[in-house]
Amino acid sequence: MTADKAPTHAAPWLAVGALFVSVSSVLIDLAGTTPGTASFYRCVLSLPLLAVVAGIERRRKRPLRRDELLFGLLAGAFFAGDMLLWTRAIDEVGAGLSTVVVNVQVIGVPLLAWAIDGETVPRRFVAWVPVMILGVALTAGLIGGGAAGTDPVHGTIHAVLAAACYSVFLYLLRRTGMGGRPIQNYFVVIASAGLVSLVAGWLWRGVDLTPGLRVIGWLIGVAVAGTVVGWLLVATYSPRLPSHVGAALLMLTPVGALVLSSVVLHERPTGLQLIGCVLILAGAYFSGNRIRGRRTGRARGRPGPEQGCP
Repeated sequence: MTADKAPTHAAPWLAVGALFVSVSSVLIDLAGTTPGTASFYRCVLSLPLLAVVAGIERRRKRPLRRDELLFGLLAGAFFAGDMLLWTRAIDEVGAGLSTVVVNVQVIGVPLLAWAIDGETVPRRFVAWVPVMILGVALTAGLIGGGAAGTDPVHGTIHAVLAAACYSVFLYLLRRTGMGGRPIQNYFVVIASAGLVSLVAGWLWRGVDLTPGLRVIGWLIGVAVAGTVVGWLLVATYSPRLPSHVGAALLMLTPVGALVLSSVVLHERPTGLQLIGCVLILAGAYFSGNRIRGRRTGRARGRPGPEQGCP
């Protein structure tokens, strides 16, 4: 895809990636294993497929520079932190509140892009942020019932830390892809995330290296649908969009999780949850429906796809 056509097609593909990512939560729930085990295996099982597509990209483009490798390793470490903390927070504070807190990335990512890169955040997006946050709260069941947990204090702490890790990860994932080699960068991110998940997971609640065929089967689904297809689409197309548009489109993840859980887990969404889905969809569409023909960063003279990150 050429750079001048990228913004036109990037948003739909990023939306598809967000919906594939939503599959992960249901499959991890079905796997029923520890945060470290789920986080480690979803990365490791995806590496062979990612190595193939990264190798194809490497034949057409130059290898990664040292600074790009460092950015990828750092992004992977934050991704591992997000996976471990969020999975733990679900049990401690409930899926509702943990989902709401983690999805404050819709504010965190544009804020980082504004503070570090000087990227402009439109007023239109700022106006729709409260609507999207309300939509996530309704979809997750935080409002109108559905929130639960075994340790609200520690769960809230873990959810807040997960939100911080998630925001930094998304920002770095977008920045590492601006050098024009998003697939190679993403391979480094997942390799780093797998290693950090193994070490941190082993120290925190353990990692089961032989979880059994049933668990491995579900985690293969997480690896293929979420890590390979979903996050690879996000890694490829988020650098081609303004940060606030990518953050808004990723709010489709809770919507996809709700629909899938109703089909697979036979959970019936309430009326408020359906209203929440509508608010998320409306916010994702109307907050970023004026995508210009070039990225904000390039308009300000920052590096284009072939120039790399600073």
